[in-house]
Amino acid sequence: MKSALRKDLEDTNGSYTVREQVEPHFDPNWHFHPHYQISFVVEGTGTRFVGDSIESFSDGDLVLLGPNVPHLWRSDQRYHEEQSDLTTKVIVVYFAEDFLGEAFFSRPEMVYLIQLLKTSGRGLHWFGQTQRLIARTMQVMAKEPPTFQRLLMFLDLLDQLAHSTEYEPLTSPGYSNTMKPSETKRMQVVHSFVMENSRETISLHAVADRVGMSPSAFSRYFKLHANKTFSEFITEIRVGQACKLLMEDNLNVTQISYDCGFQTQSNFNRLFKQVTTLTPSQYKKSYRLV
Repeated sequence: MKSALRKDLEDTNGSYTVREQVEPHFDPNWHFHPHYQISFVVEGTGTRFVGDSIESFSDGDLVLLGPNVPHLWRSDQRYHEEQSDLTTKVIVVYFAEDFLGEAFFSRPEMVYLIQLLKTSGRGLHWFGQTQRLIARTMQVMAKEPPTFQRLLMFLDLLDQLAHSTEYEPLTSPGYSNTMKPSETKRMQVVHSFVMENSRETISLHAVADRVGMSPSAFSRYFKLHANKTFSEFITEIRVGQACKLLMEDNLNVTQISYDCGFQTQSNFNRLFKQVTTLTPSQYKKSYRLV
C-alpha cells in the first residue's frame, strides 16, 4: 500500500480535470489536497470517511469536497480479497477556486456559487433529483474531450448545485483539518487496522503500539485529528457495517450484532440507537419503506 499523502494534481492544459477511474477497489489512502472535488460513485460499496464523518456508500454516491478536507472511500473487504473479480468505478472532477481567473468568482452573478464553495468546506452529500441530474452530467462529461462545450456543461453543473437544497453537510459544524501532510500516514495505519479487524476485539494498546505511541498520547492525538474518541470511531464503523447487513435482509439482528464485533445484543442495540437514533429493528423497517 502506498503512503497516504497530501495529493497535488498534475498541471493540465485545461481549467479543471475530469477523471473516470475503474479499479478493483477505491484508493485506500486517507489524504487531502488543495482542490475542490466532486465525486460520483458509478459502481462500488464501502465506507466513506470525510473529516469526522463516517458513512456507508454505494452506487450513486455524490459528494462535493472543499480544499484540504481529509477523505477516503474505503471499499468493502470483499473488494480487497485476492480472488475477487469485483470492480469499482468513479468519476471525479477536480478544480481550483481560480480555475477561470482570480476575479471570476468575485462578480455579483456568482453569489450563490461563492456560498456553495464556502459550504463545501464541510463536505456535501447530494441526493434526490439533484443527484440524478448531476450524475448524468458527469457521465457525459467523462466521455467528452476538453472543449468549450464541456466547460459550459461544468459551469451549468456548478450552477445547479449552487441553487439546490438537496444536500446534507457531512462533517460536524466545528470540524477543521488540523492534520499536516506528514501525519496522514499514521492515521492511515489506524483506518486500515480498524477496518480489517472491526469484527474482533480492538484494544487501544494494540493500535497505539502500531503507530509508535503510548495509549494516552494516542488517545489525545486521535481525538484532536478525528474530532471524536477512538472508541466512538470504532463504534461508528461497526454500526455502519451493521446498517449494510440490515438492508440486505438475509441475517437476523442477533447474528448481525456479533458479525459486526459487538459483544452483546444489548450493547449493540444501545450503541446502534446512539449513532442512528433508531433501534436495529426500526432501521430495518424504515429501509423497507423507502
